[in-house]
Amino acid sequence: MEPPPPPDPPAYGEWLKIEIPGTVCGDGSQYKFWVNWSETSDDVALFFEPGGACWDYPGCNGETPLGAANPNGLDDNHMDLWGLHSPLIRRDDPGNPVSDWNLVFIPYCTGDVHTGNASAAYSDPEMAEPDLEYEHAGHNNMMAVIDWLDWQFPEIPNMFLTGCSAGGAGSLVNYYFLRSQLNVTERGYLLNDSGPIFPSELHSGPLHNKIRDSWNLDSILMQLPEFAELEGDFGAINTLIADEFPEDRLAITYFIRDYNYSRYSYENFYDNLSKDDIHALWWDDTQLLMDRYDDRDNLAYYLPYYRFLNDSHCSTLFTYLGSEIPESDMTMGGFVDELFSEEPLMSYLGGP
Repeated sequence: MEPPPPPDPPAYGEWLKIEIPGTVCGDGSQYKFWVNWSETSDDVALFFEPGGACWDYPGCNGETPLGAANPNGLDDNHMDLWGLHSPLIRRDDPGNPVSDWNLVFIPYCTGDVHTGNASAAYSDPEMAEPDLEYEHAGHNNMMAVIDWLDWQFPEIPNMFLTGCSAGGAGSLVNYYFLRSQLNVTERGYLLNDSGPIFPSELHSGPLHNKIRDSWNLDSILMQLPEFAELEGDFGAINTLIADEFPEDRLAITYFIRDYNYSRYSYENFYDNLSKDDIHALWWDDTQLLMDRYDDRDNLAYYLPYYRFLNDSHCSTLFTYLGSEIPESDMTMGGFVDELFSEEPLMSYLGGP
C-alpha cells in the first residue's frame, strides 16, 4: 500500500522538529532531527552534526574530552546553536549557494559518526557504577530519516551533504545510502569537512579496526558495492562512492595542522605521542588520501594549513576566515563556489 502524499509544510524558513518512532539516541531517548523548508526550491541540503565518537564507558558517558556529544540525548532547543554554526546553513548568507534549498539538520547523539549498528554495555573502569547501556544506532536512525525524506521529497533535483568532524565522516559514509535511495534527478554534492576516512594501510588501521568491531560496521558496509575492497581498506569508501556516482561532485576539506580529529585518530592507539608525532602521522595519512583523490576527476580536496580557531579543526565552522590558501589565491568560499560550478574540480594544498 502506497503511503499518502506528504502534507504541505507547516511553515517555511524556520527549523521544525521531526521525531520518528523507533529512532533513539545512545541513552535510549527519542532521536529527533530538524527541517527548514524552502518555498522556492526542491533541492535538499543535509547537515550532519559534529561531536566526537566513543567505544568505551568514559567516552560514551561524556566523561572525557575525546568522547561523544550529547550523551543525555537531544533537547528541543537544539537548533538555537546549530542553526547558525556554518555559513552553509545560514539562509541570510549572500555567499551561500544552498541558501534557498530545503535544509535538513541531522543531530548526533549515538557516538558512531552517524553510522553504527550495535547495542553495547560498557563497564565503568572504576567499578563504581553499573554498566552503561548504549545504543550505537546511527545507521538505523539514518535509514528512518531517508524513508521520511523519500516520502517528504519524492523528487529532489540536487542534493548536498556536508558536516564537520564526526559530521563530515557521517556525510561520507551515508552518501551512498542517501544518493541511491532518494530520487535525485540531477546531481549530488558532498563537502566532508574535517572527517577524513583515510586509507587503512598506514596509521589509521587501528582506529578502523576498533570502530568496525565496536559499532558493528561490517553489517552496514556489506550493503555497499565492492564490500570486499572495504574489508581490507575502510578508506576505499572515498573512491568507491566517486566511481558509483561519476557525475557527482565530491570534496573534502581539513587543516594540515588539525589537532582535534587527529587526536581521535591516533591517541588511543599509539603510546606516548607528542603533538608533533600526531601531526606527522596525520600528514602521512593525508598524502595517501591525496593520492586517491588525485586519481578521480570528481574528487577534490581543499587543505589549508592552520588557523587558531578550534585547534585548526573544521574549515566551515562559524566562519571561513582563516581557511584561506594564499599561495593558490583561494578561499574556502571560493572552493565551495567551484564545487557547485560546472568547471572541472580542482584541488588545493596549503603550506606553513
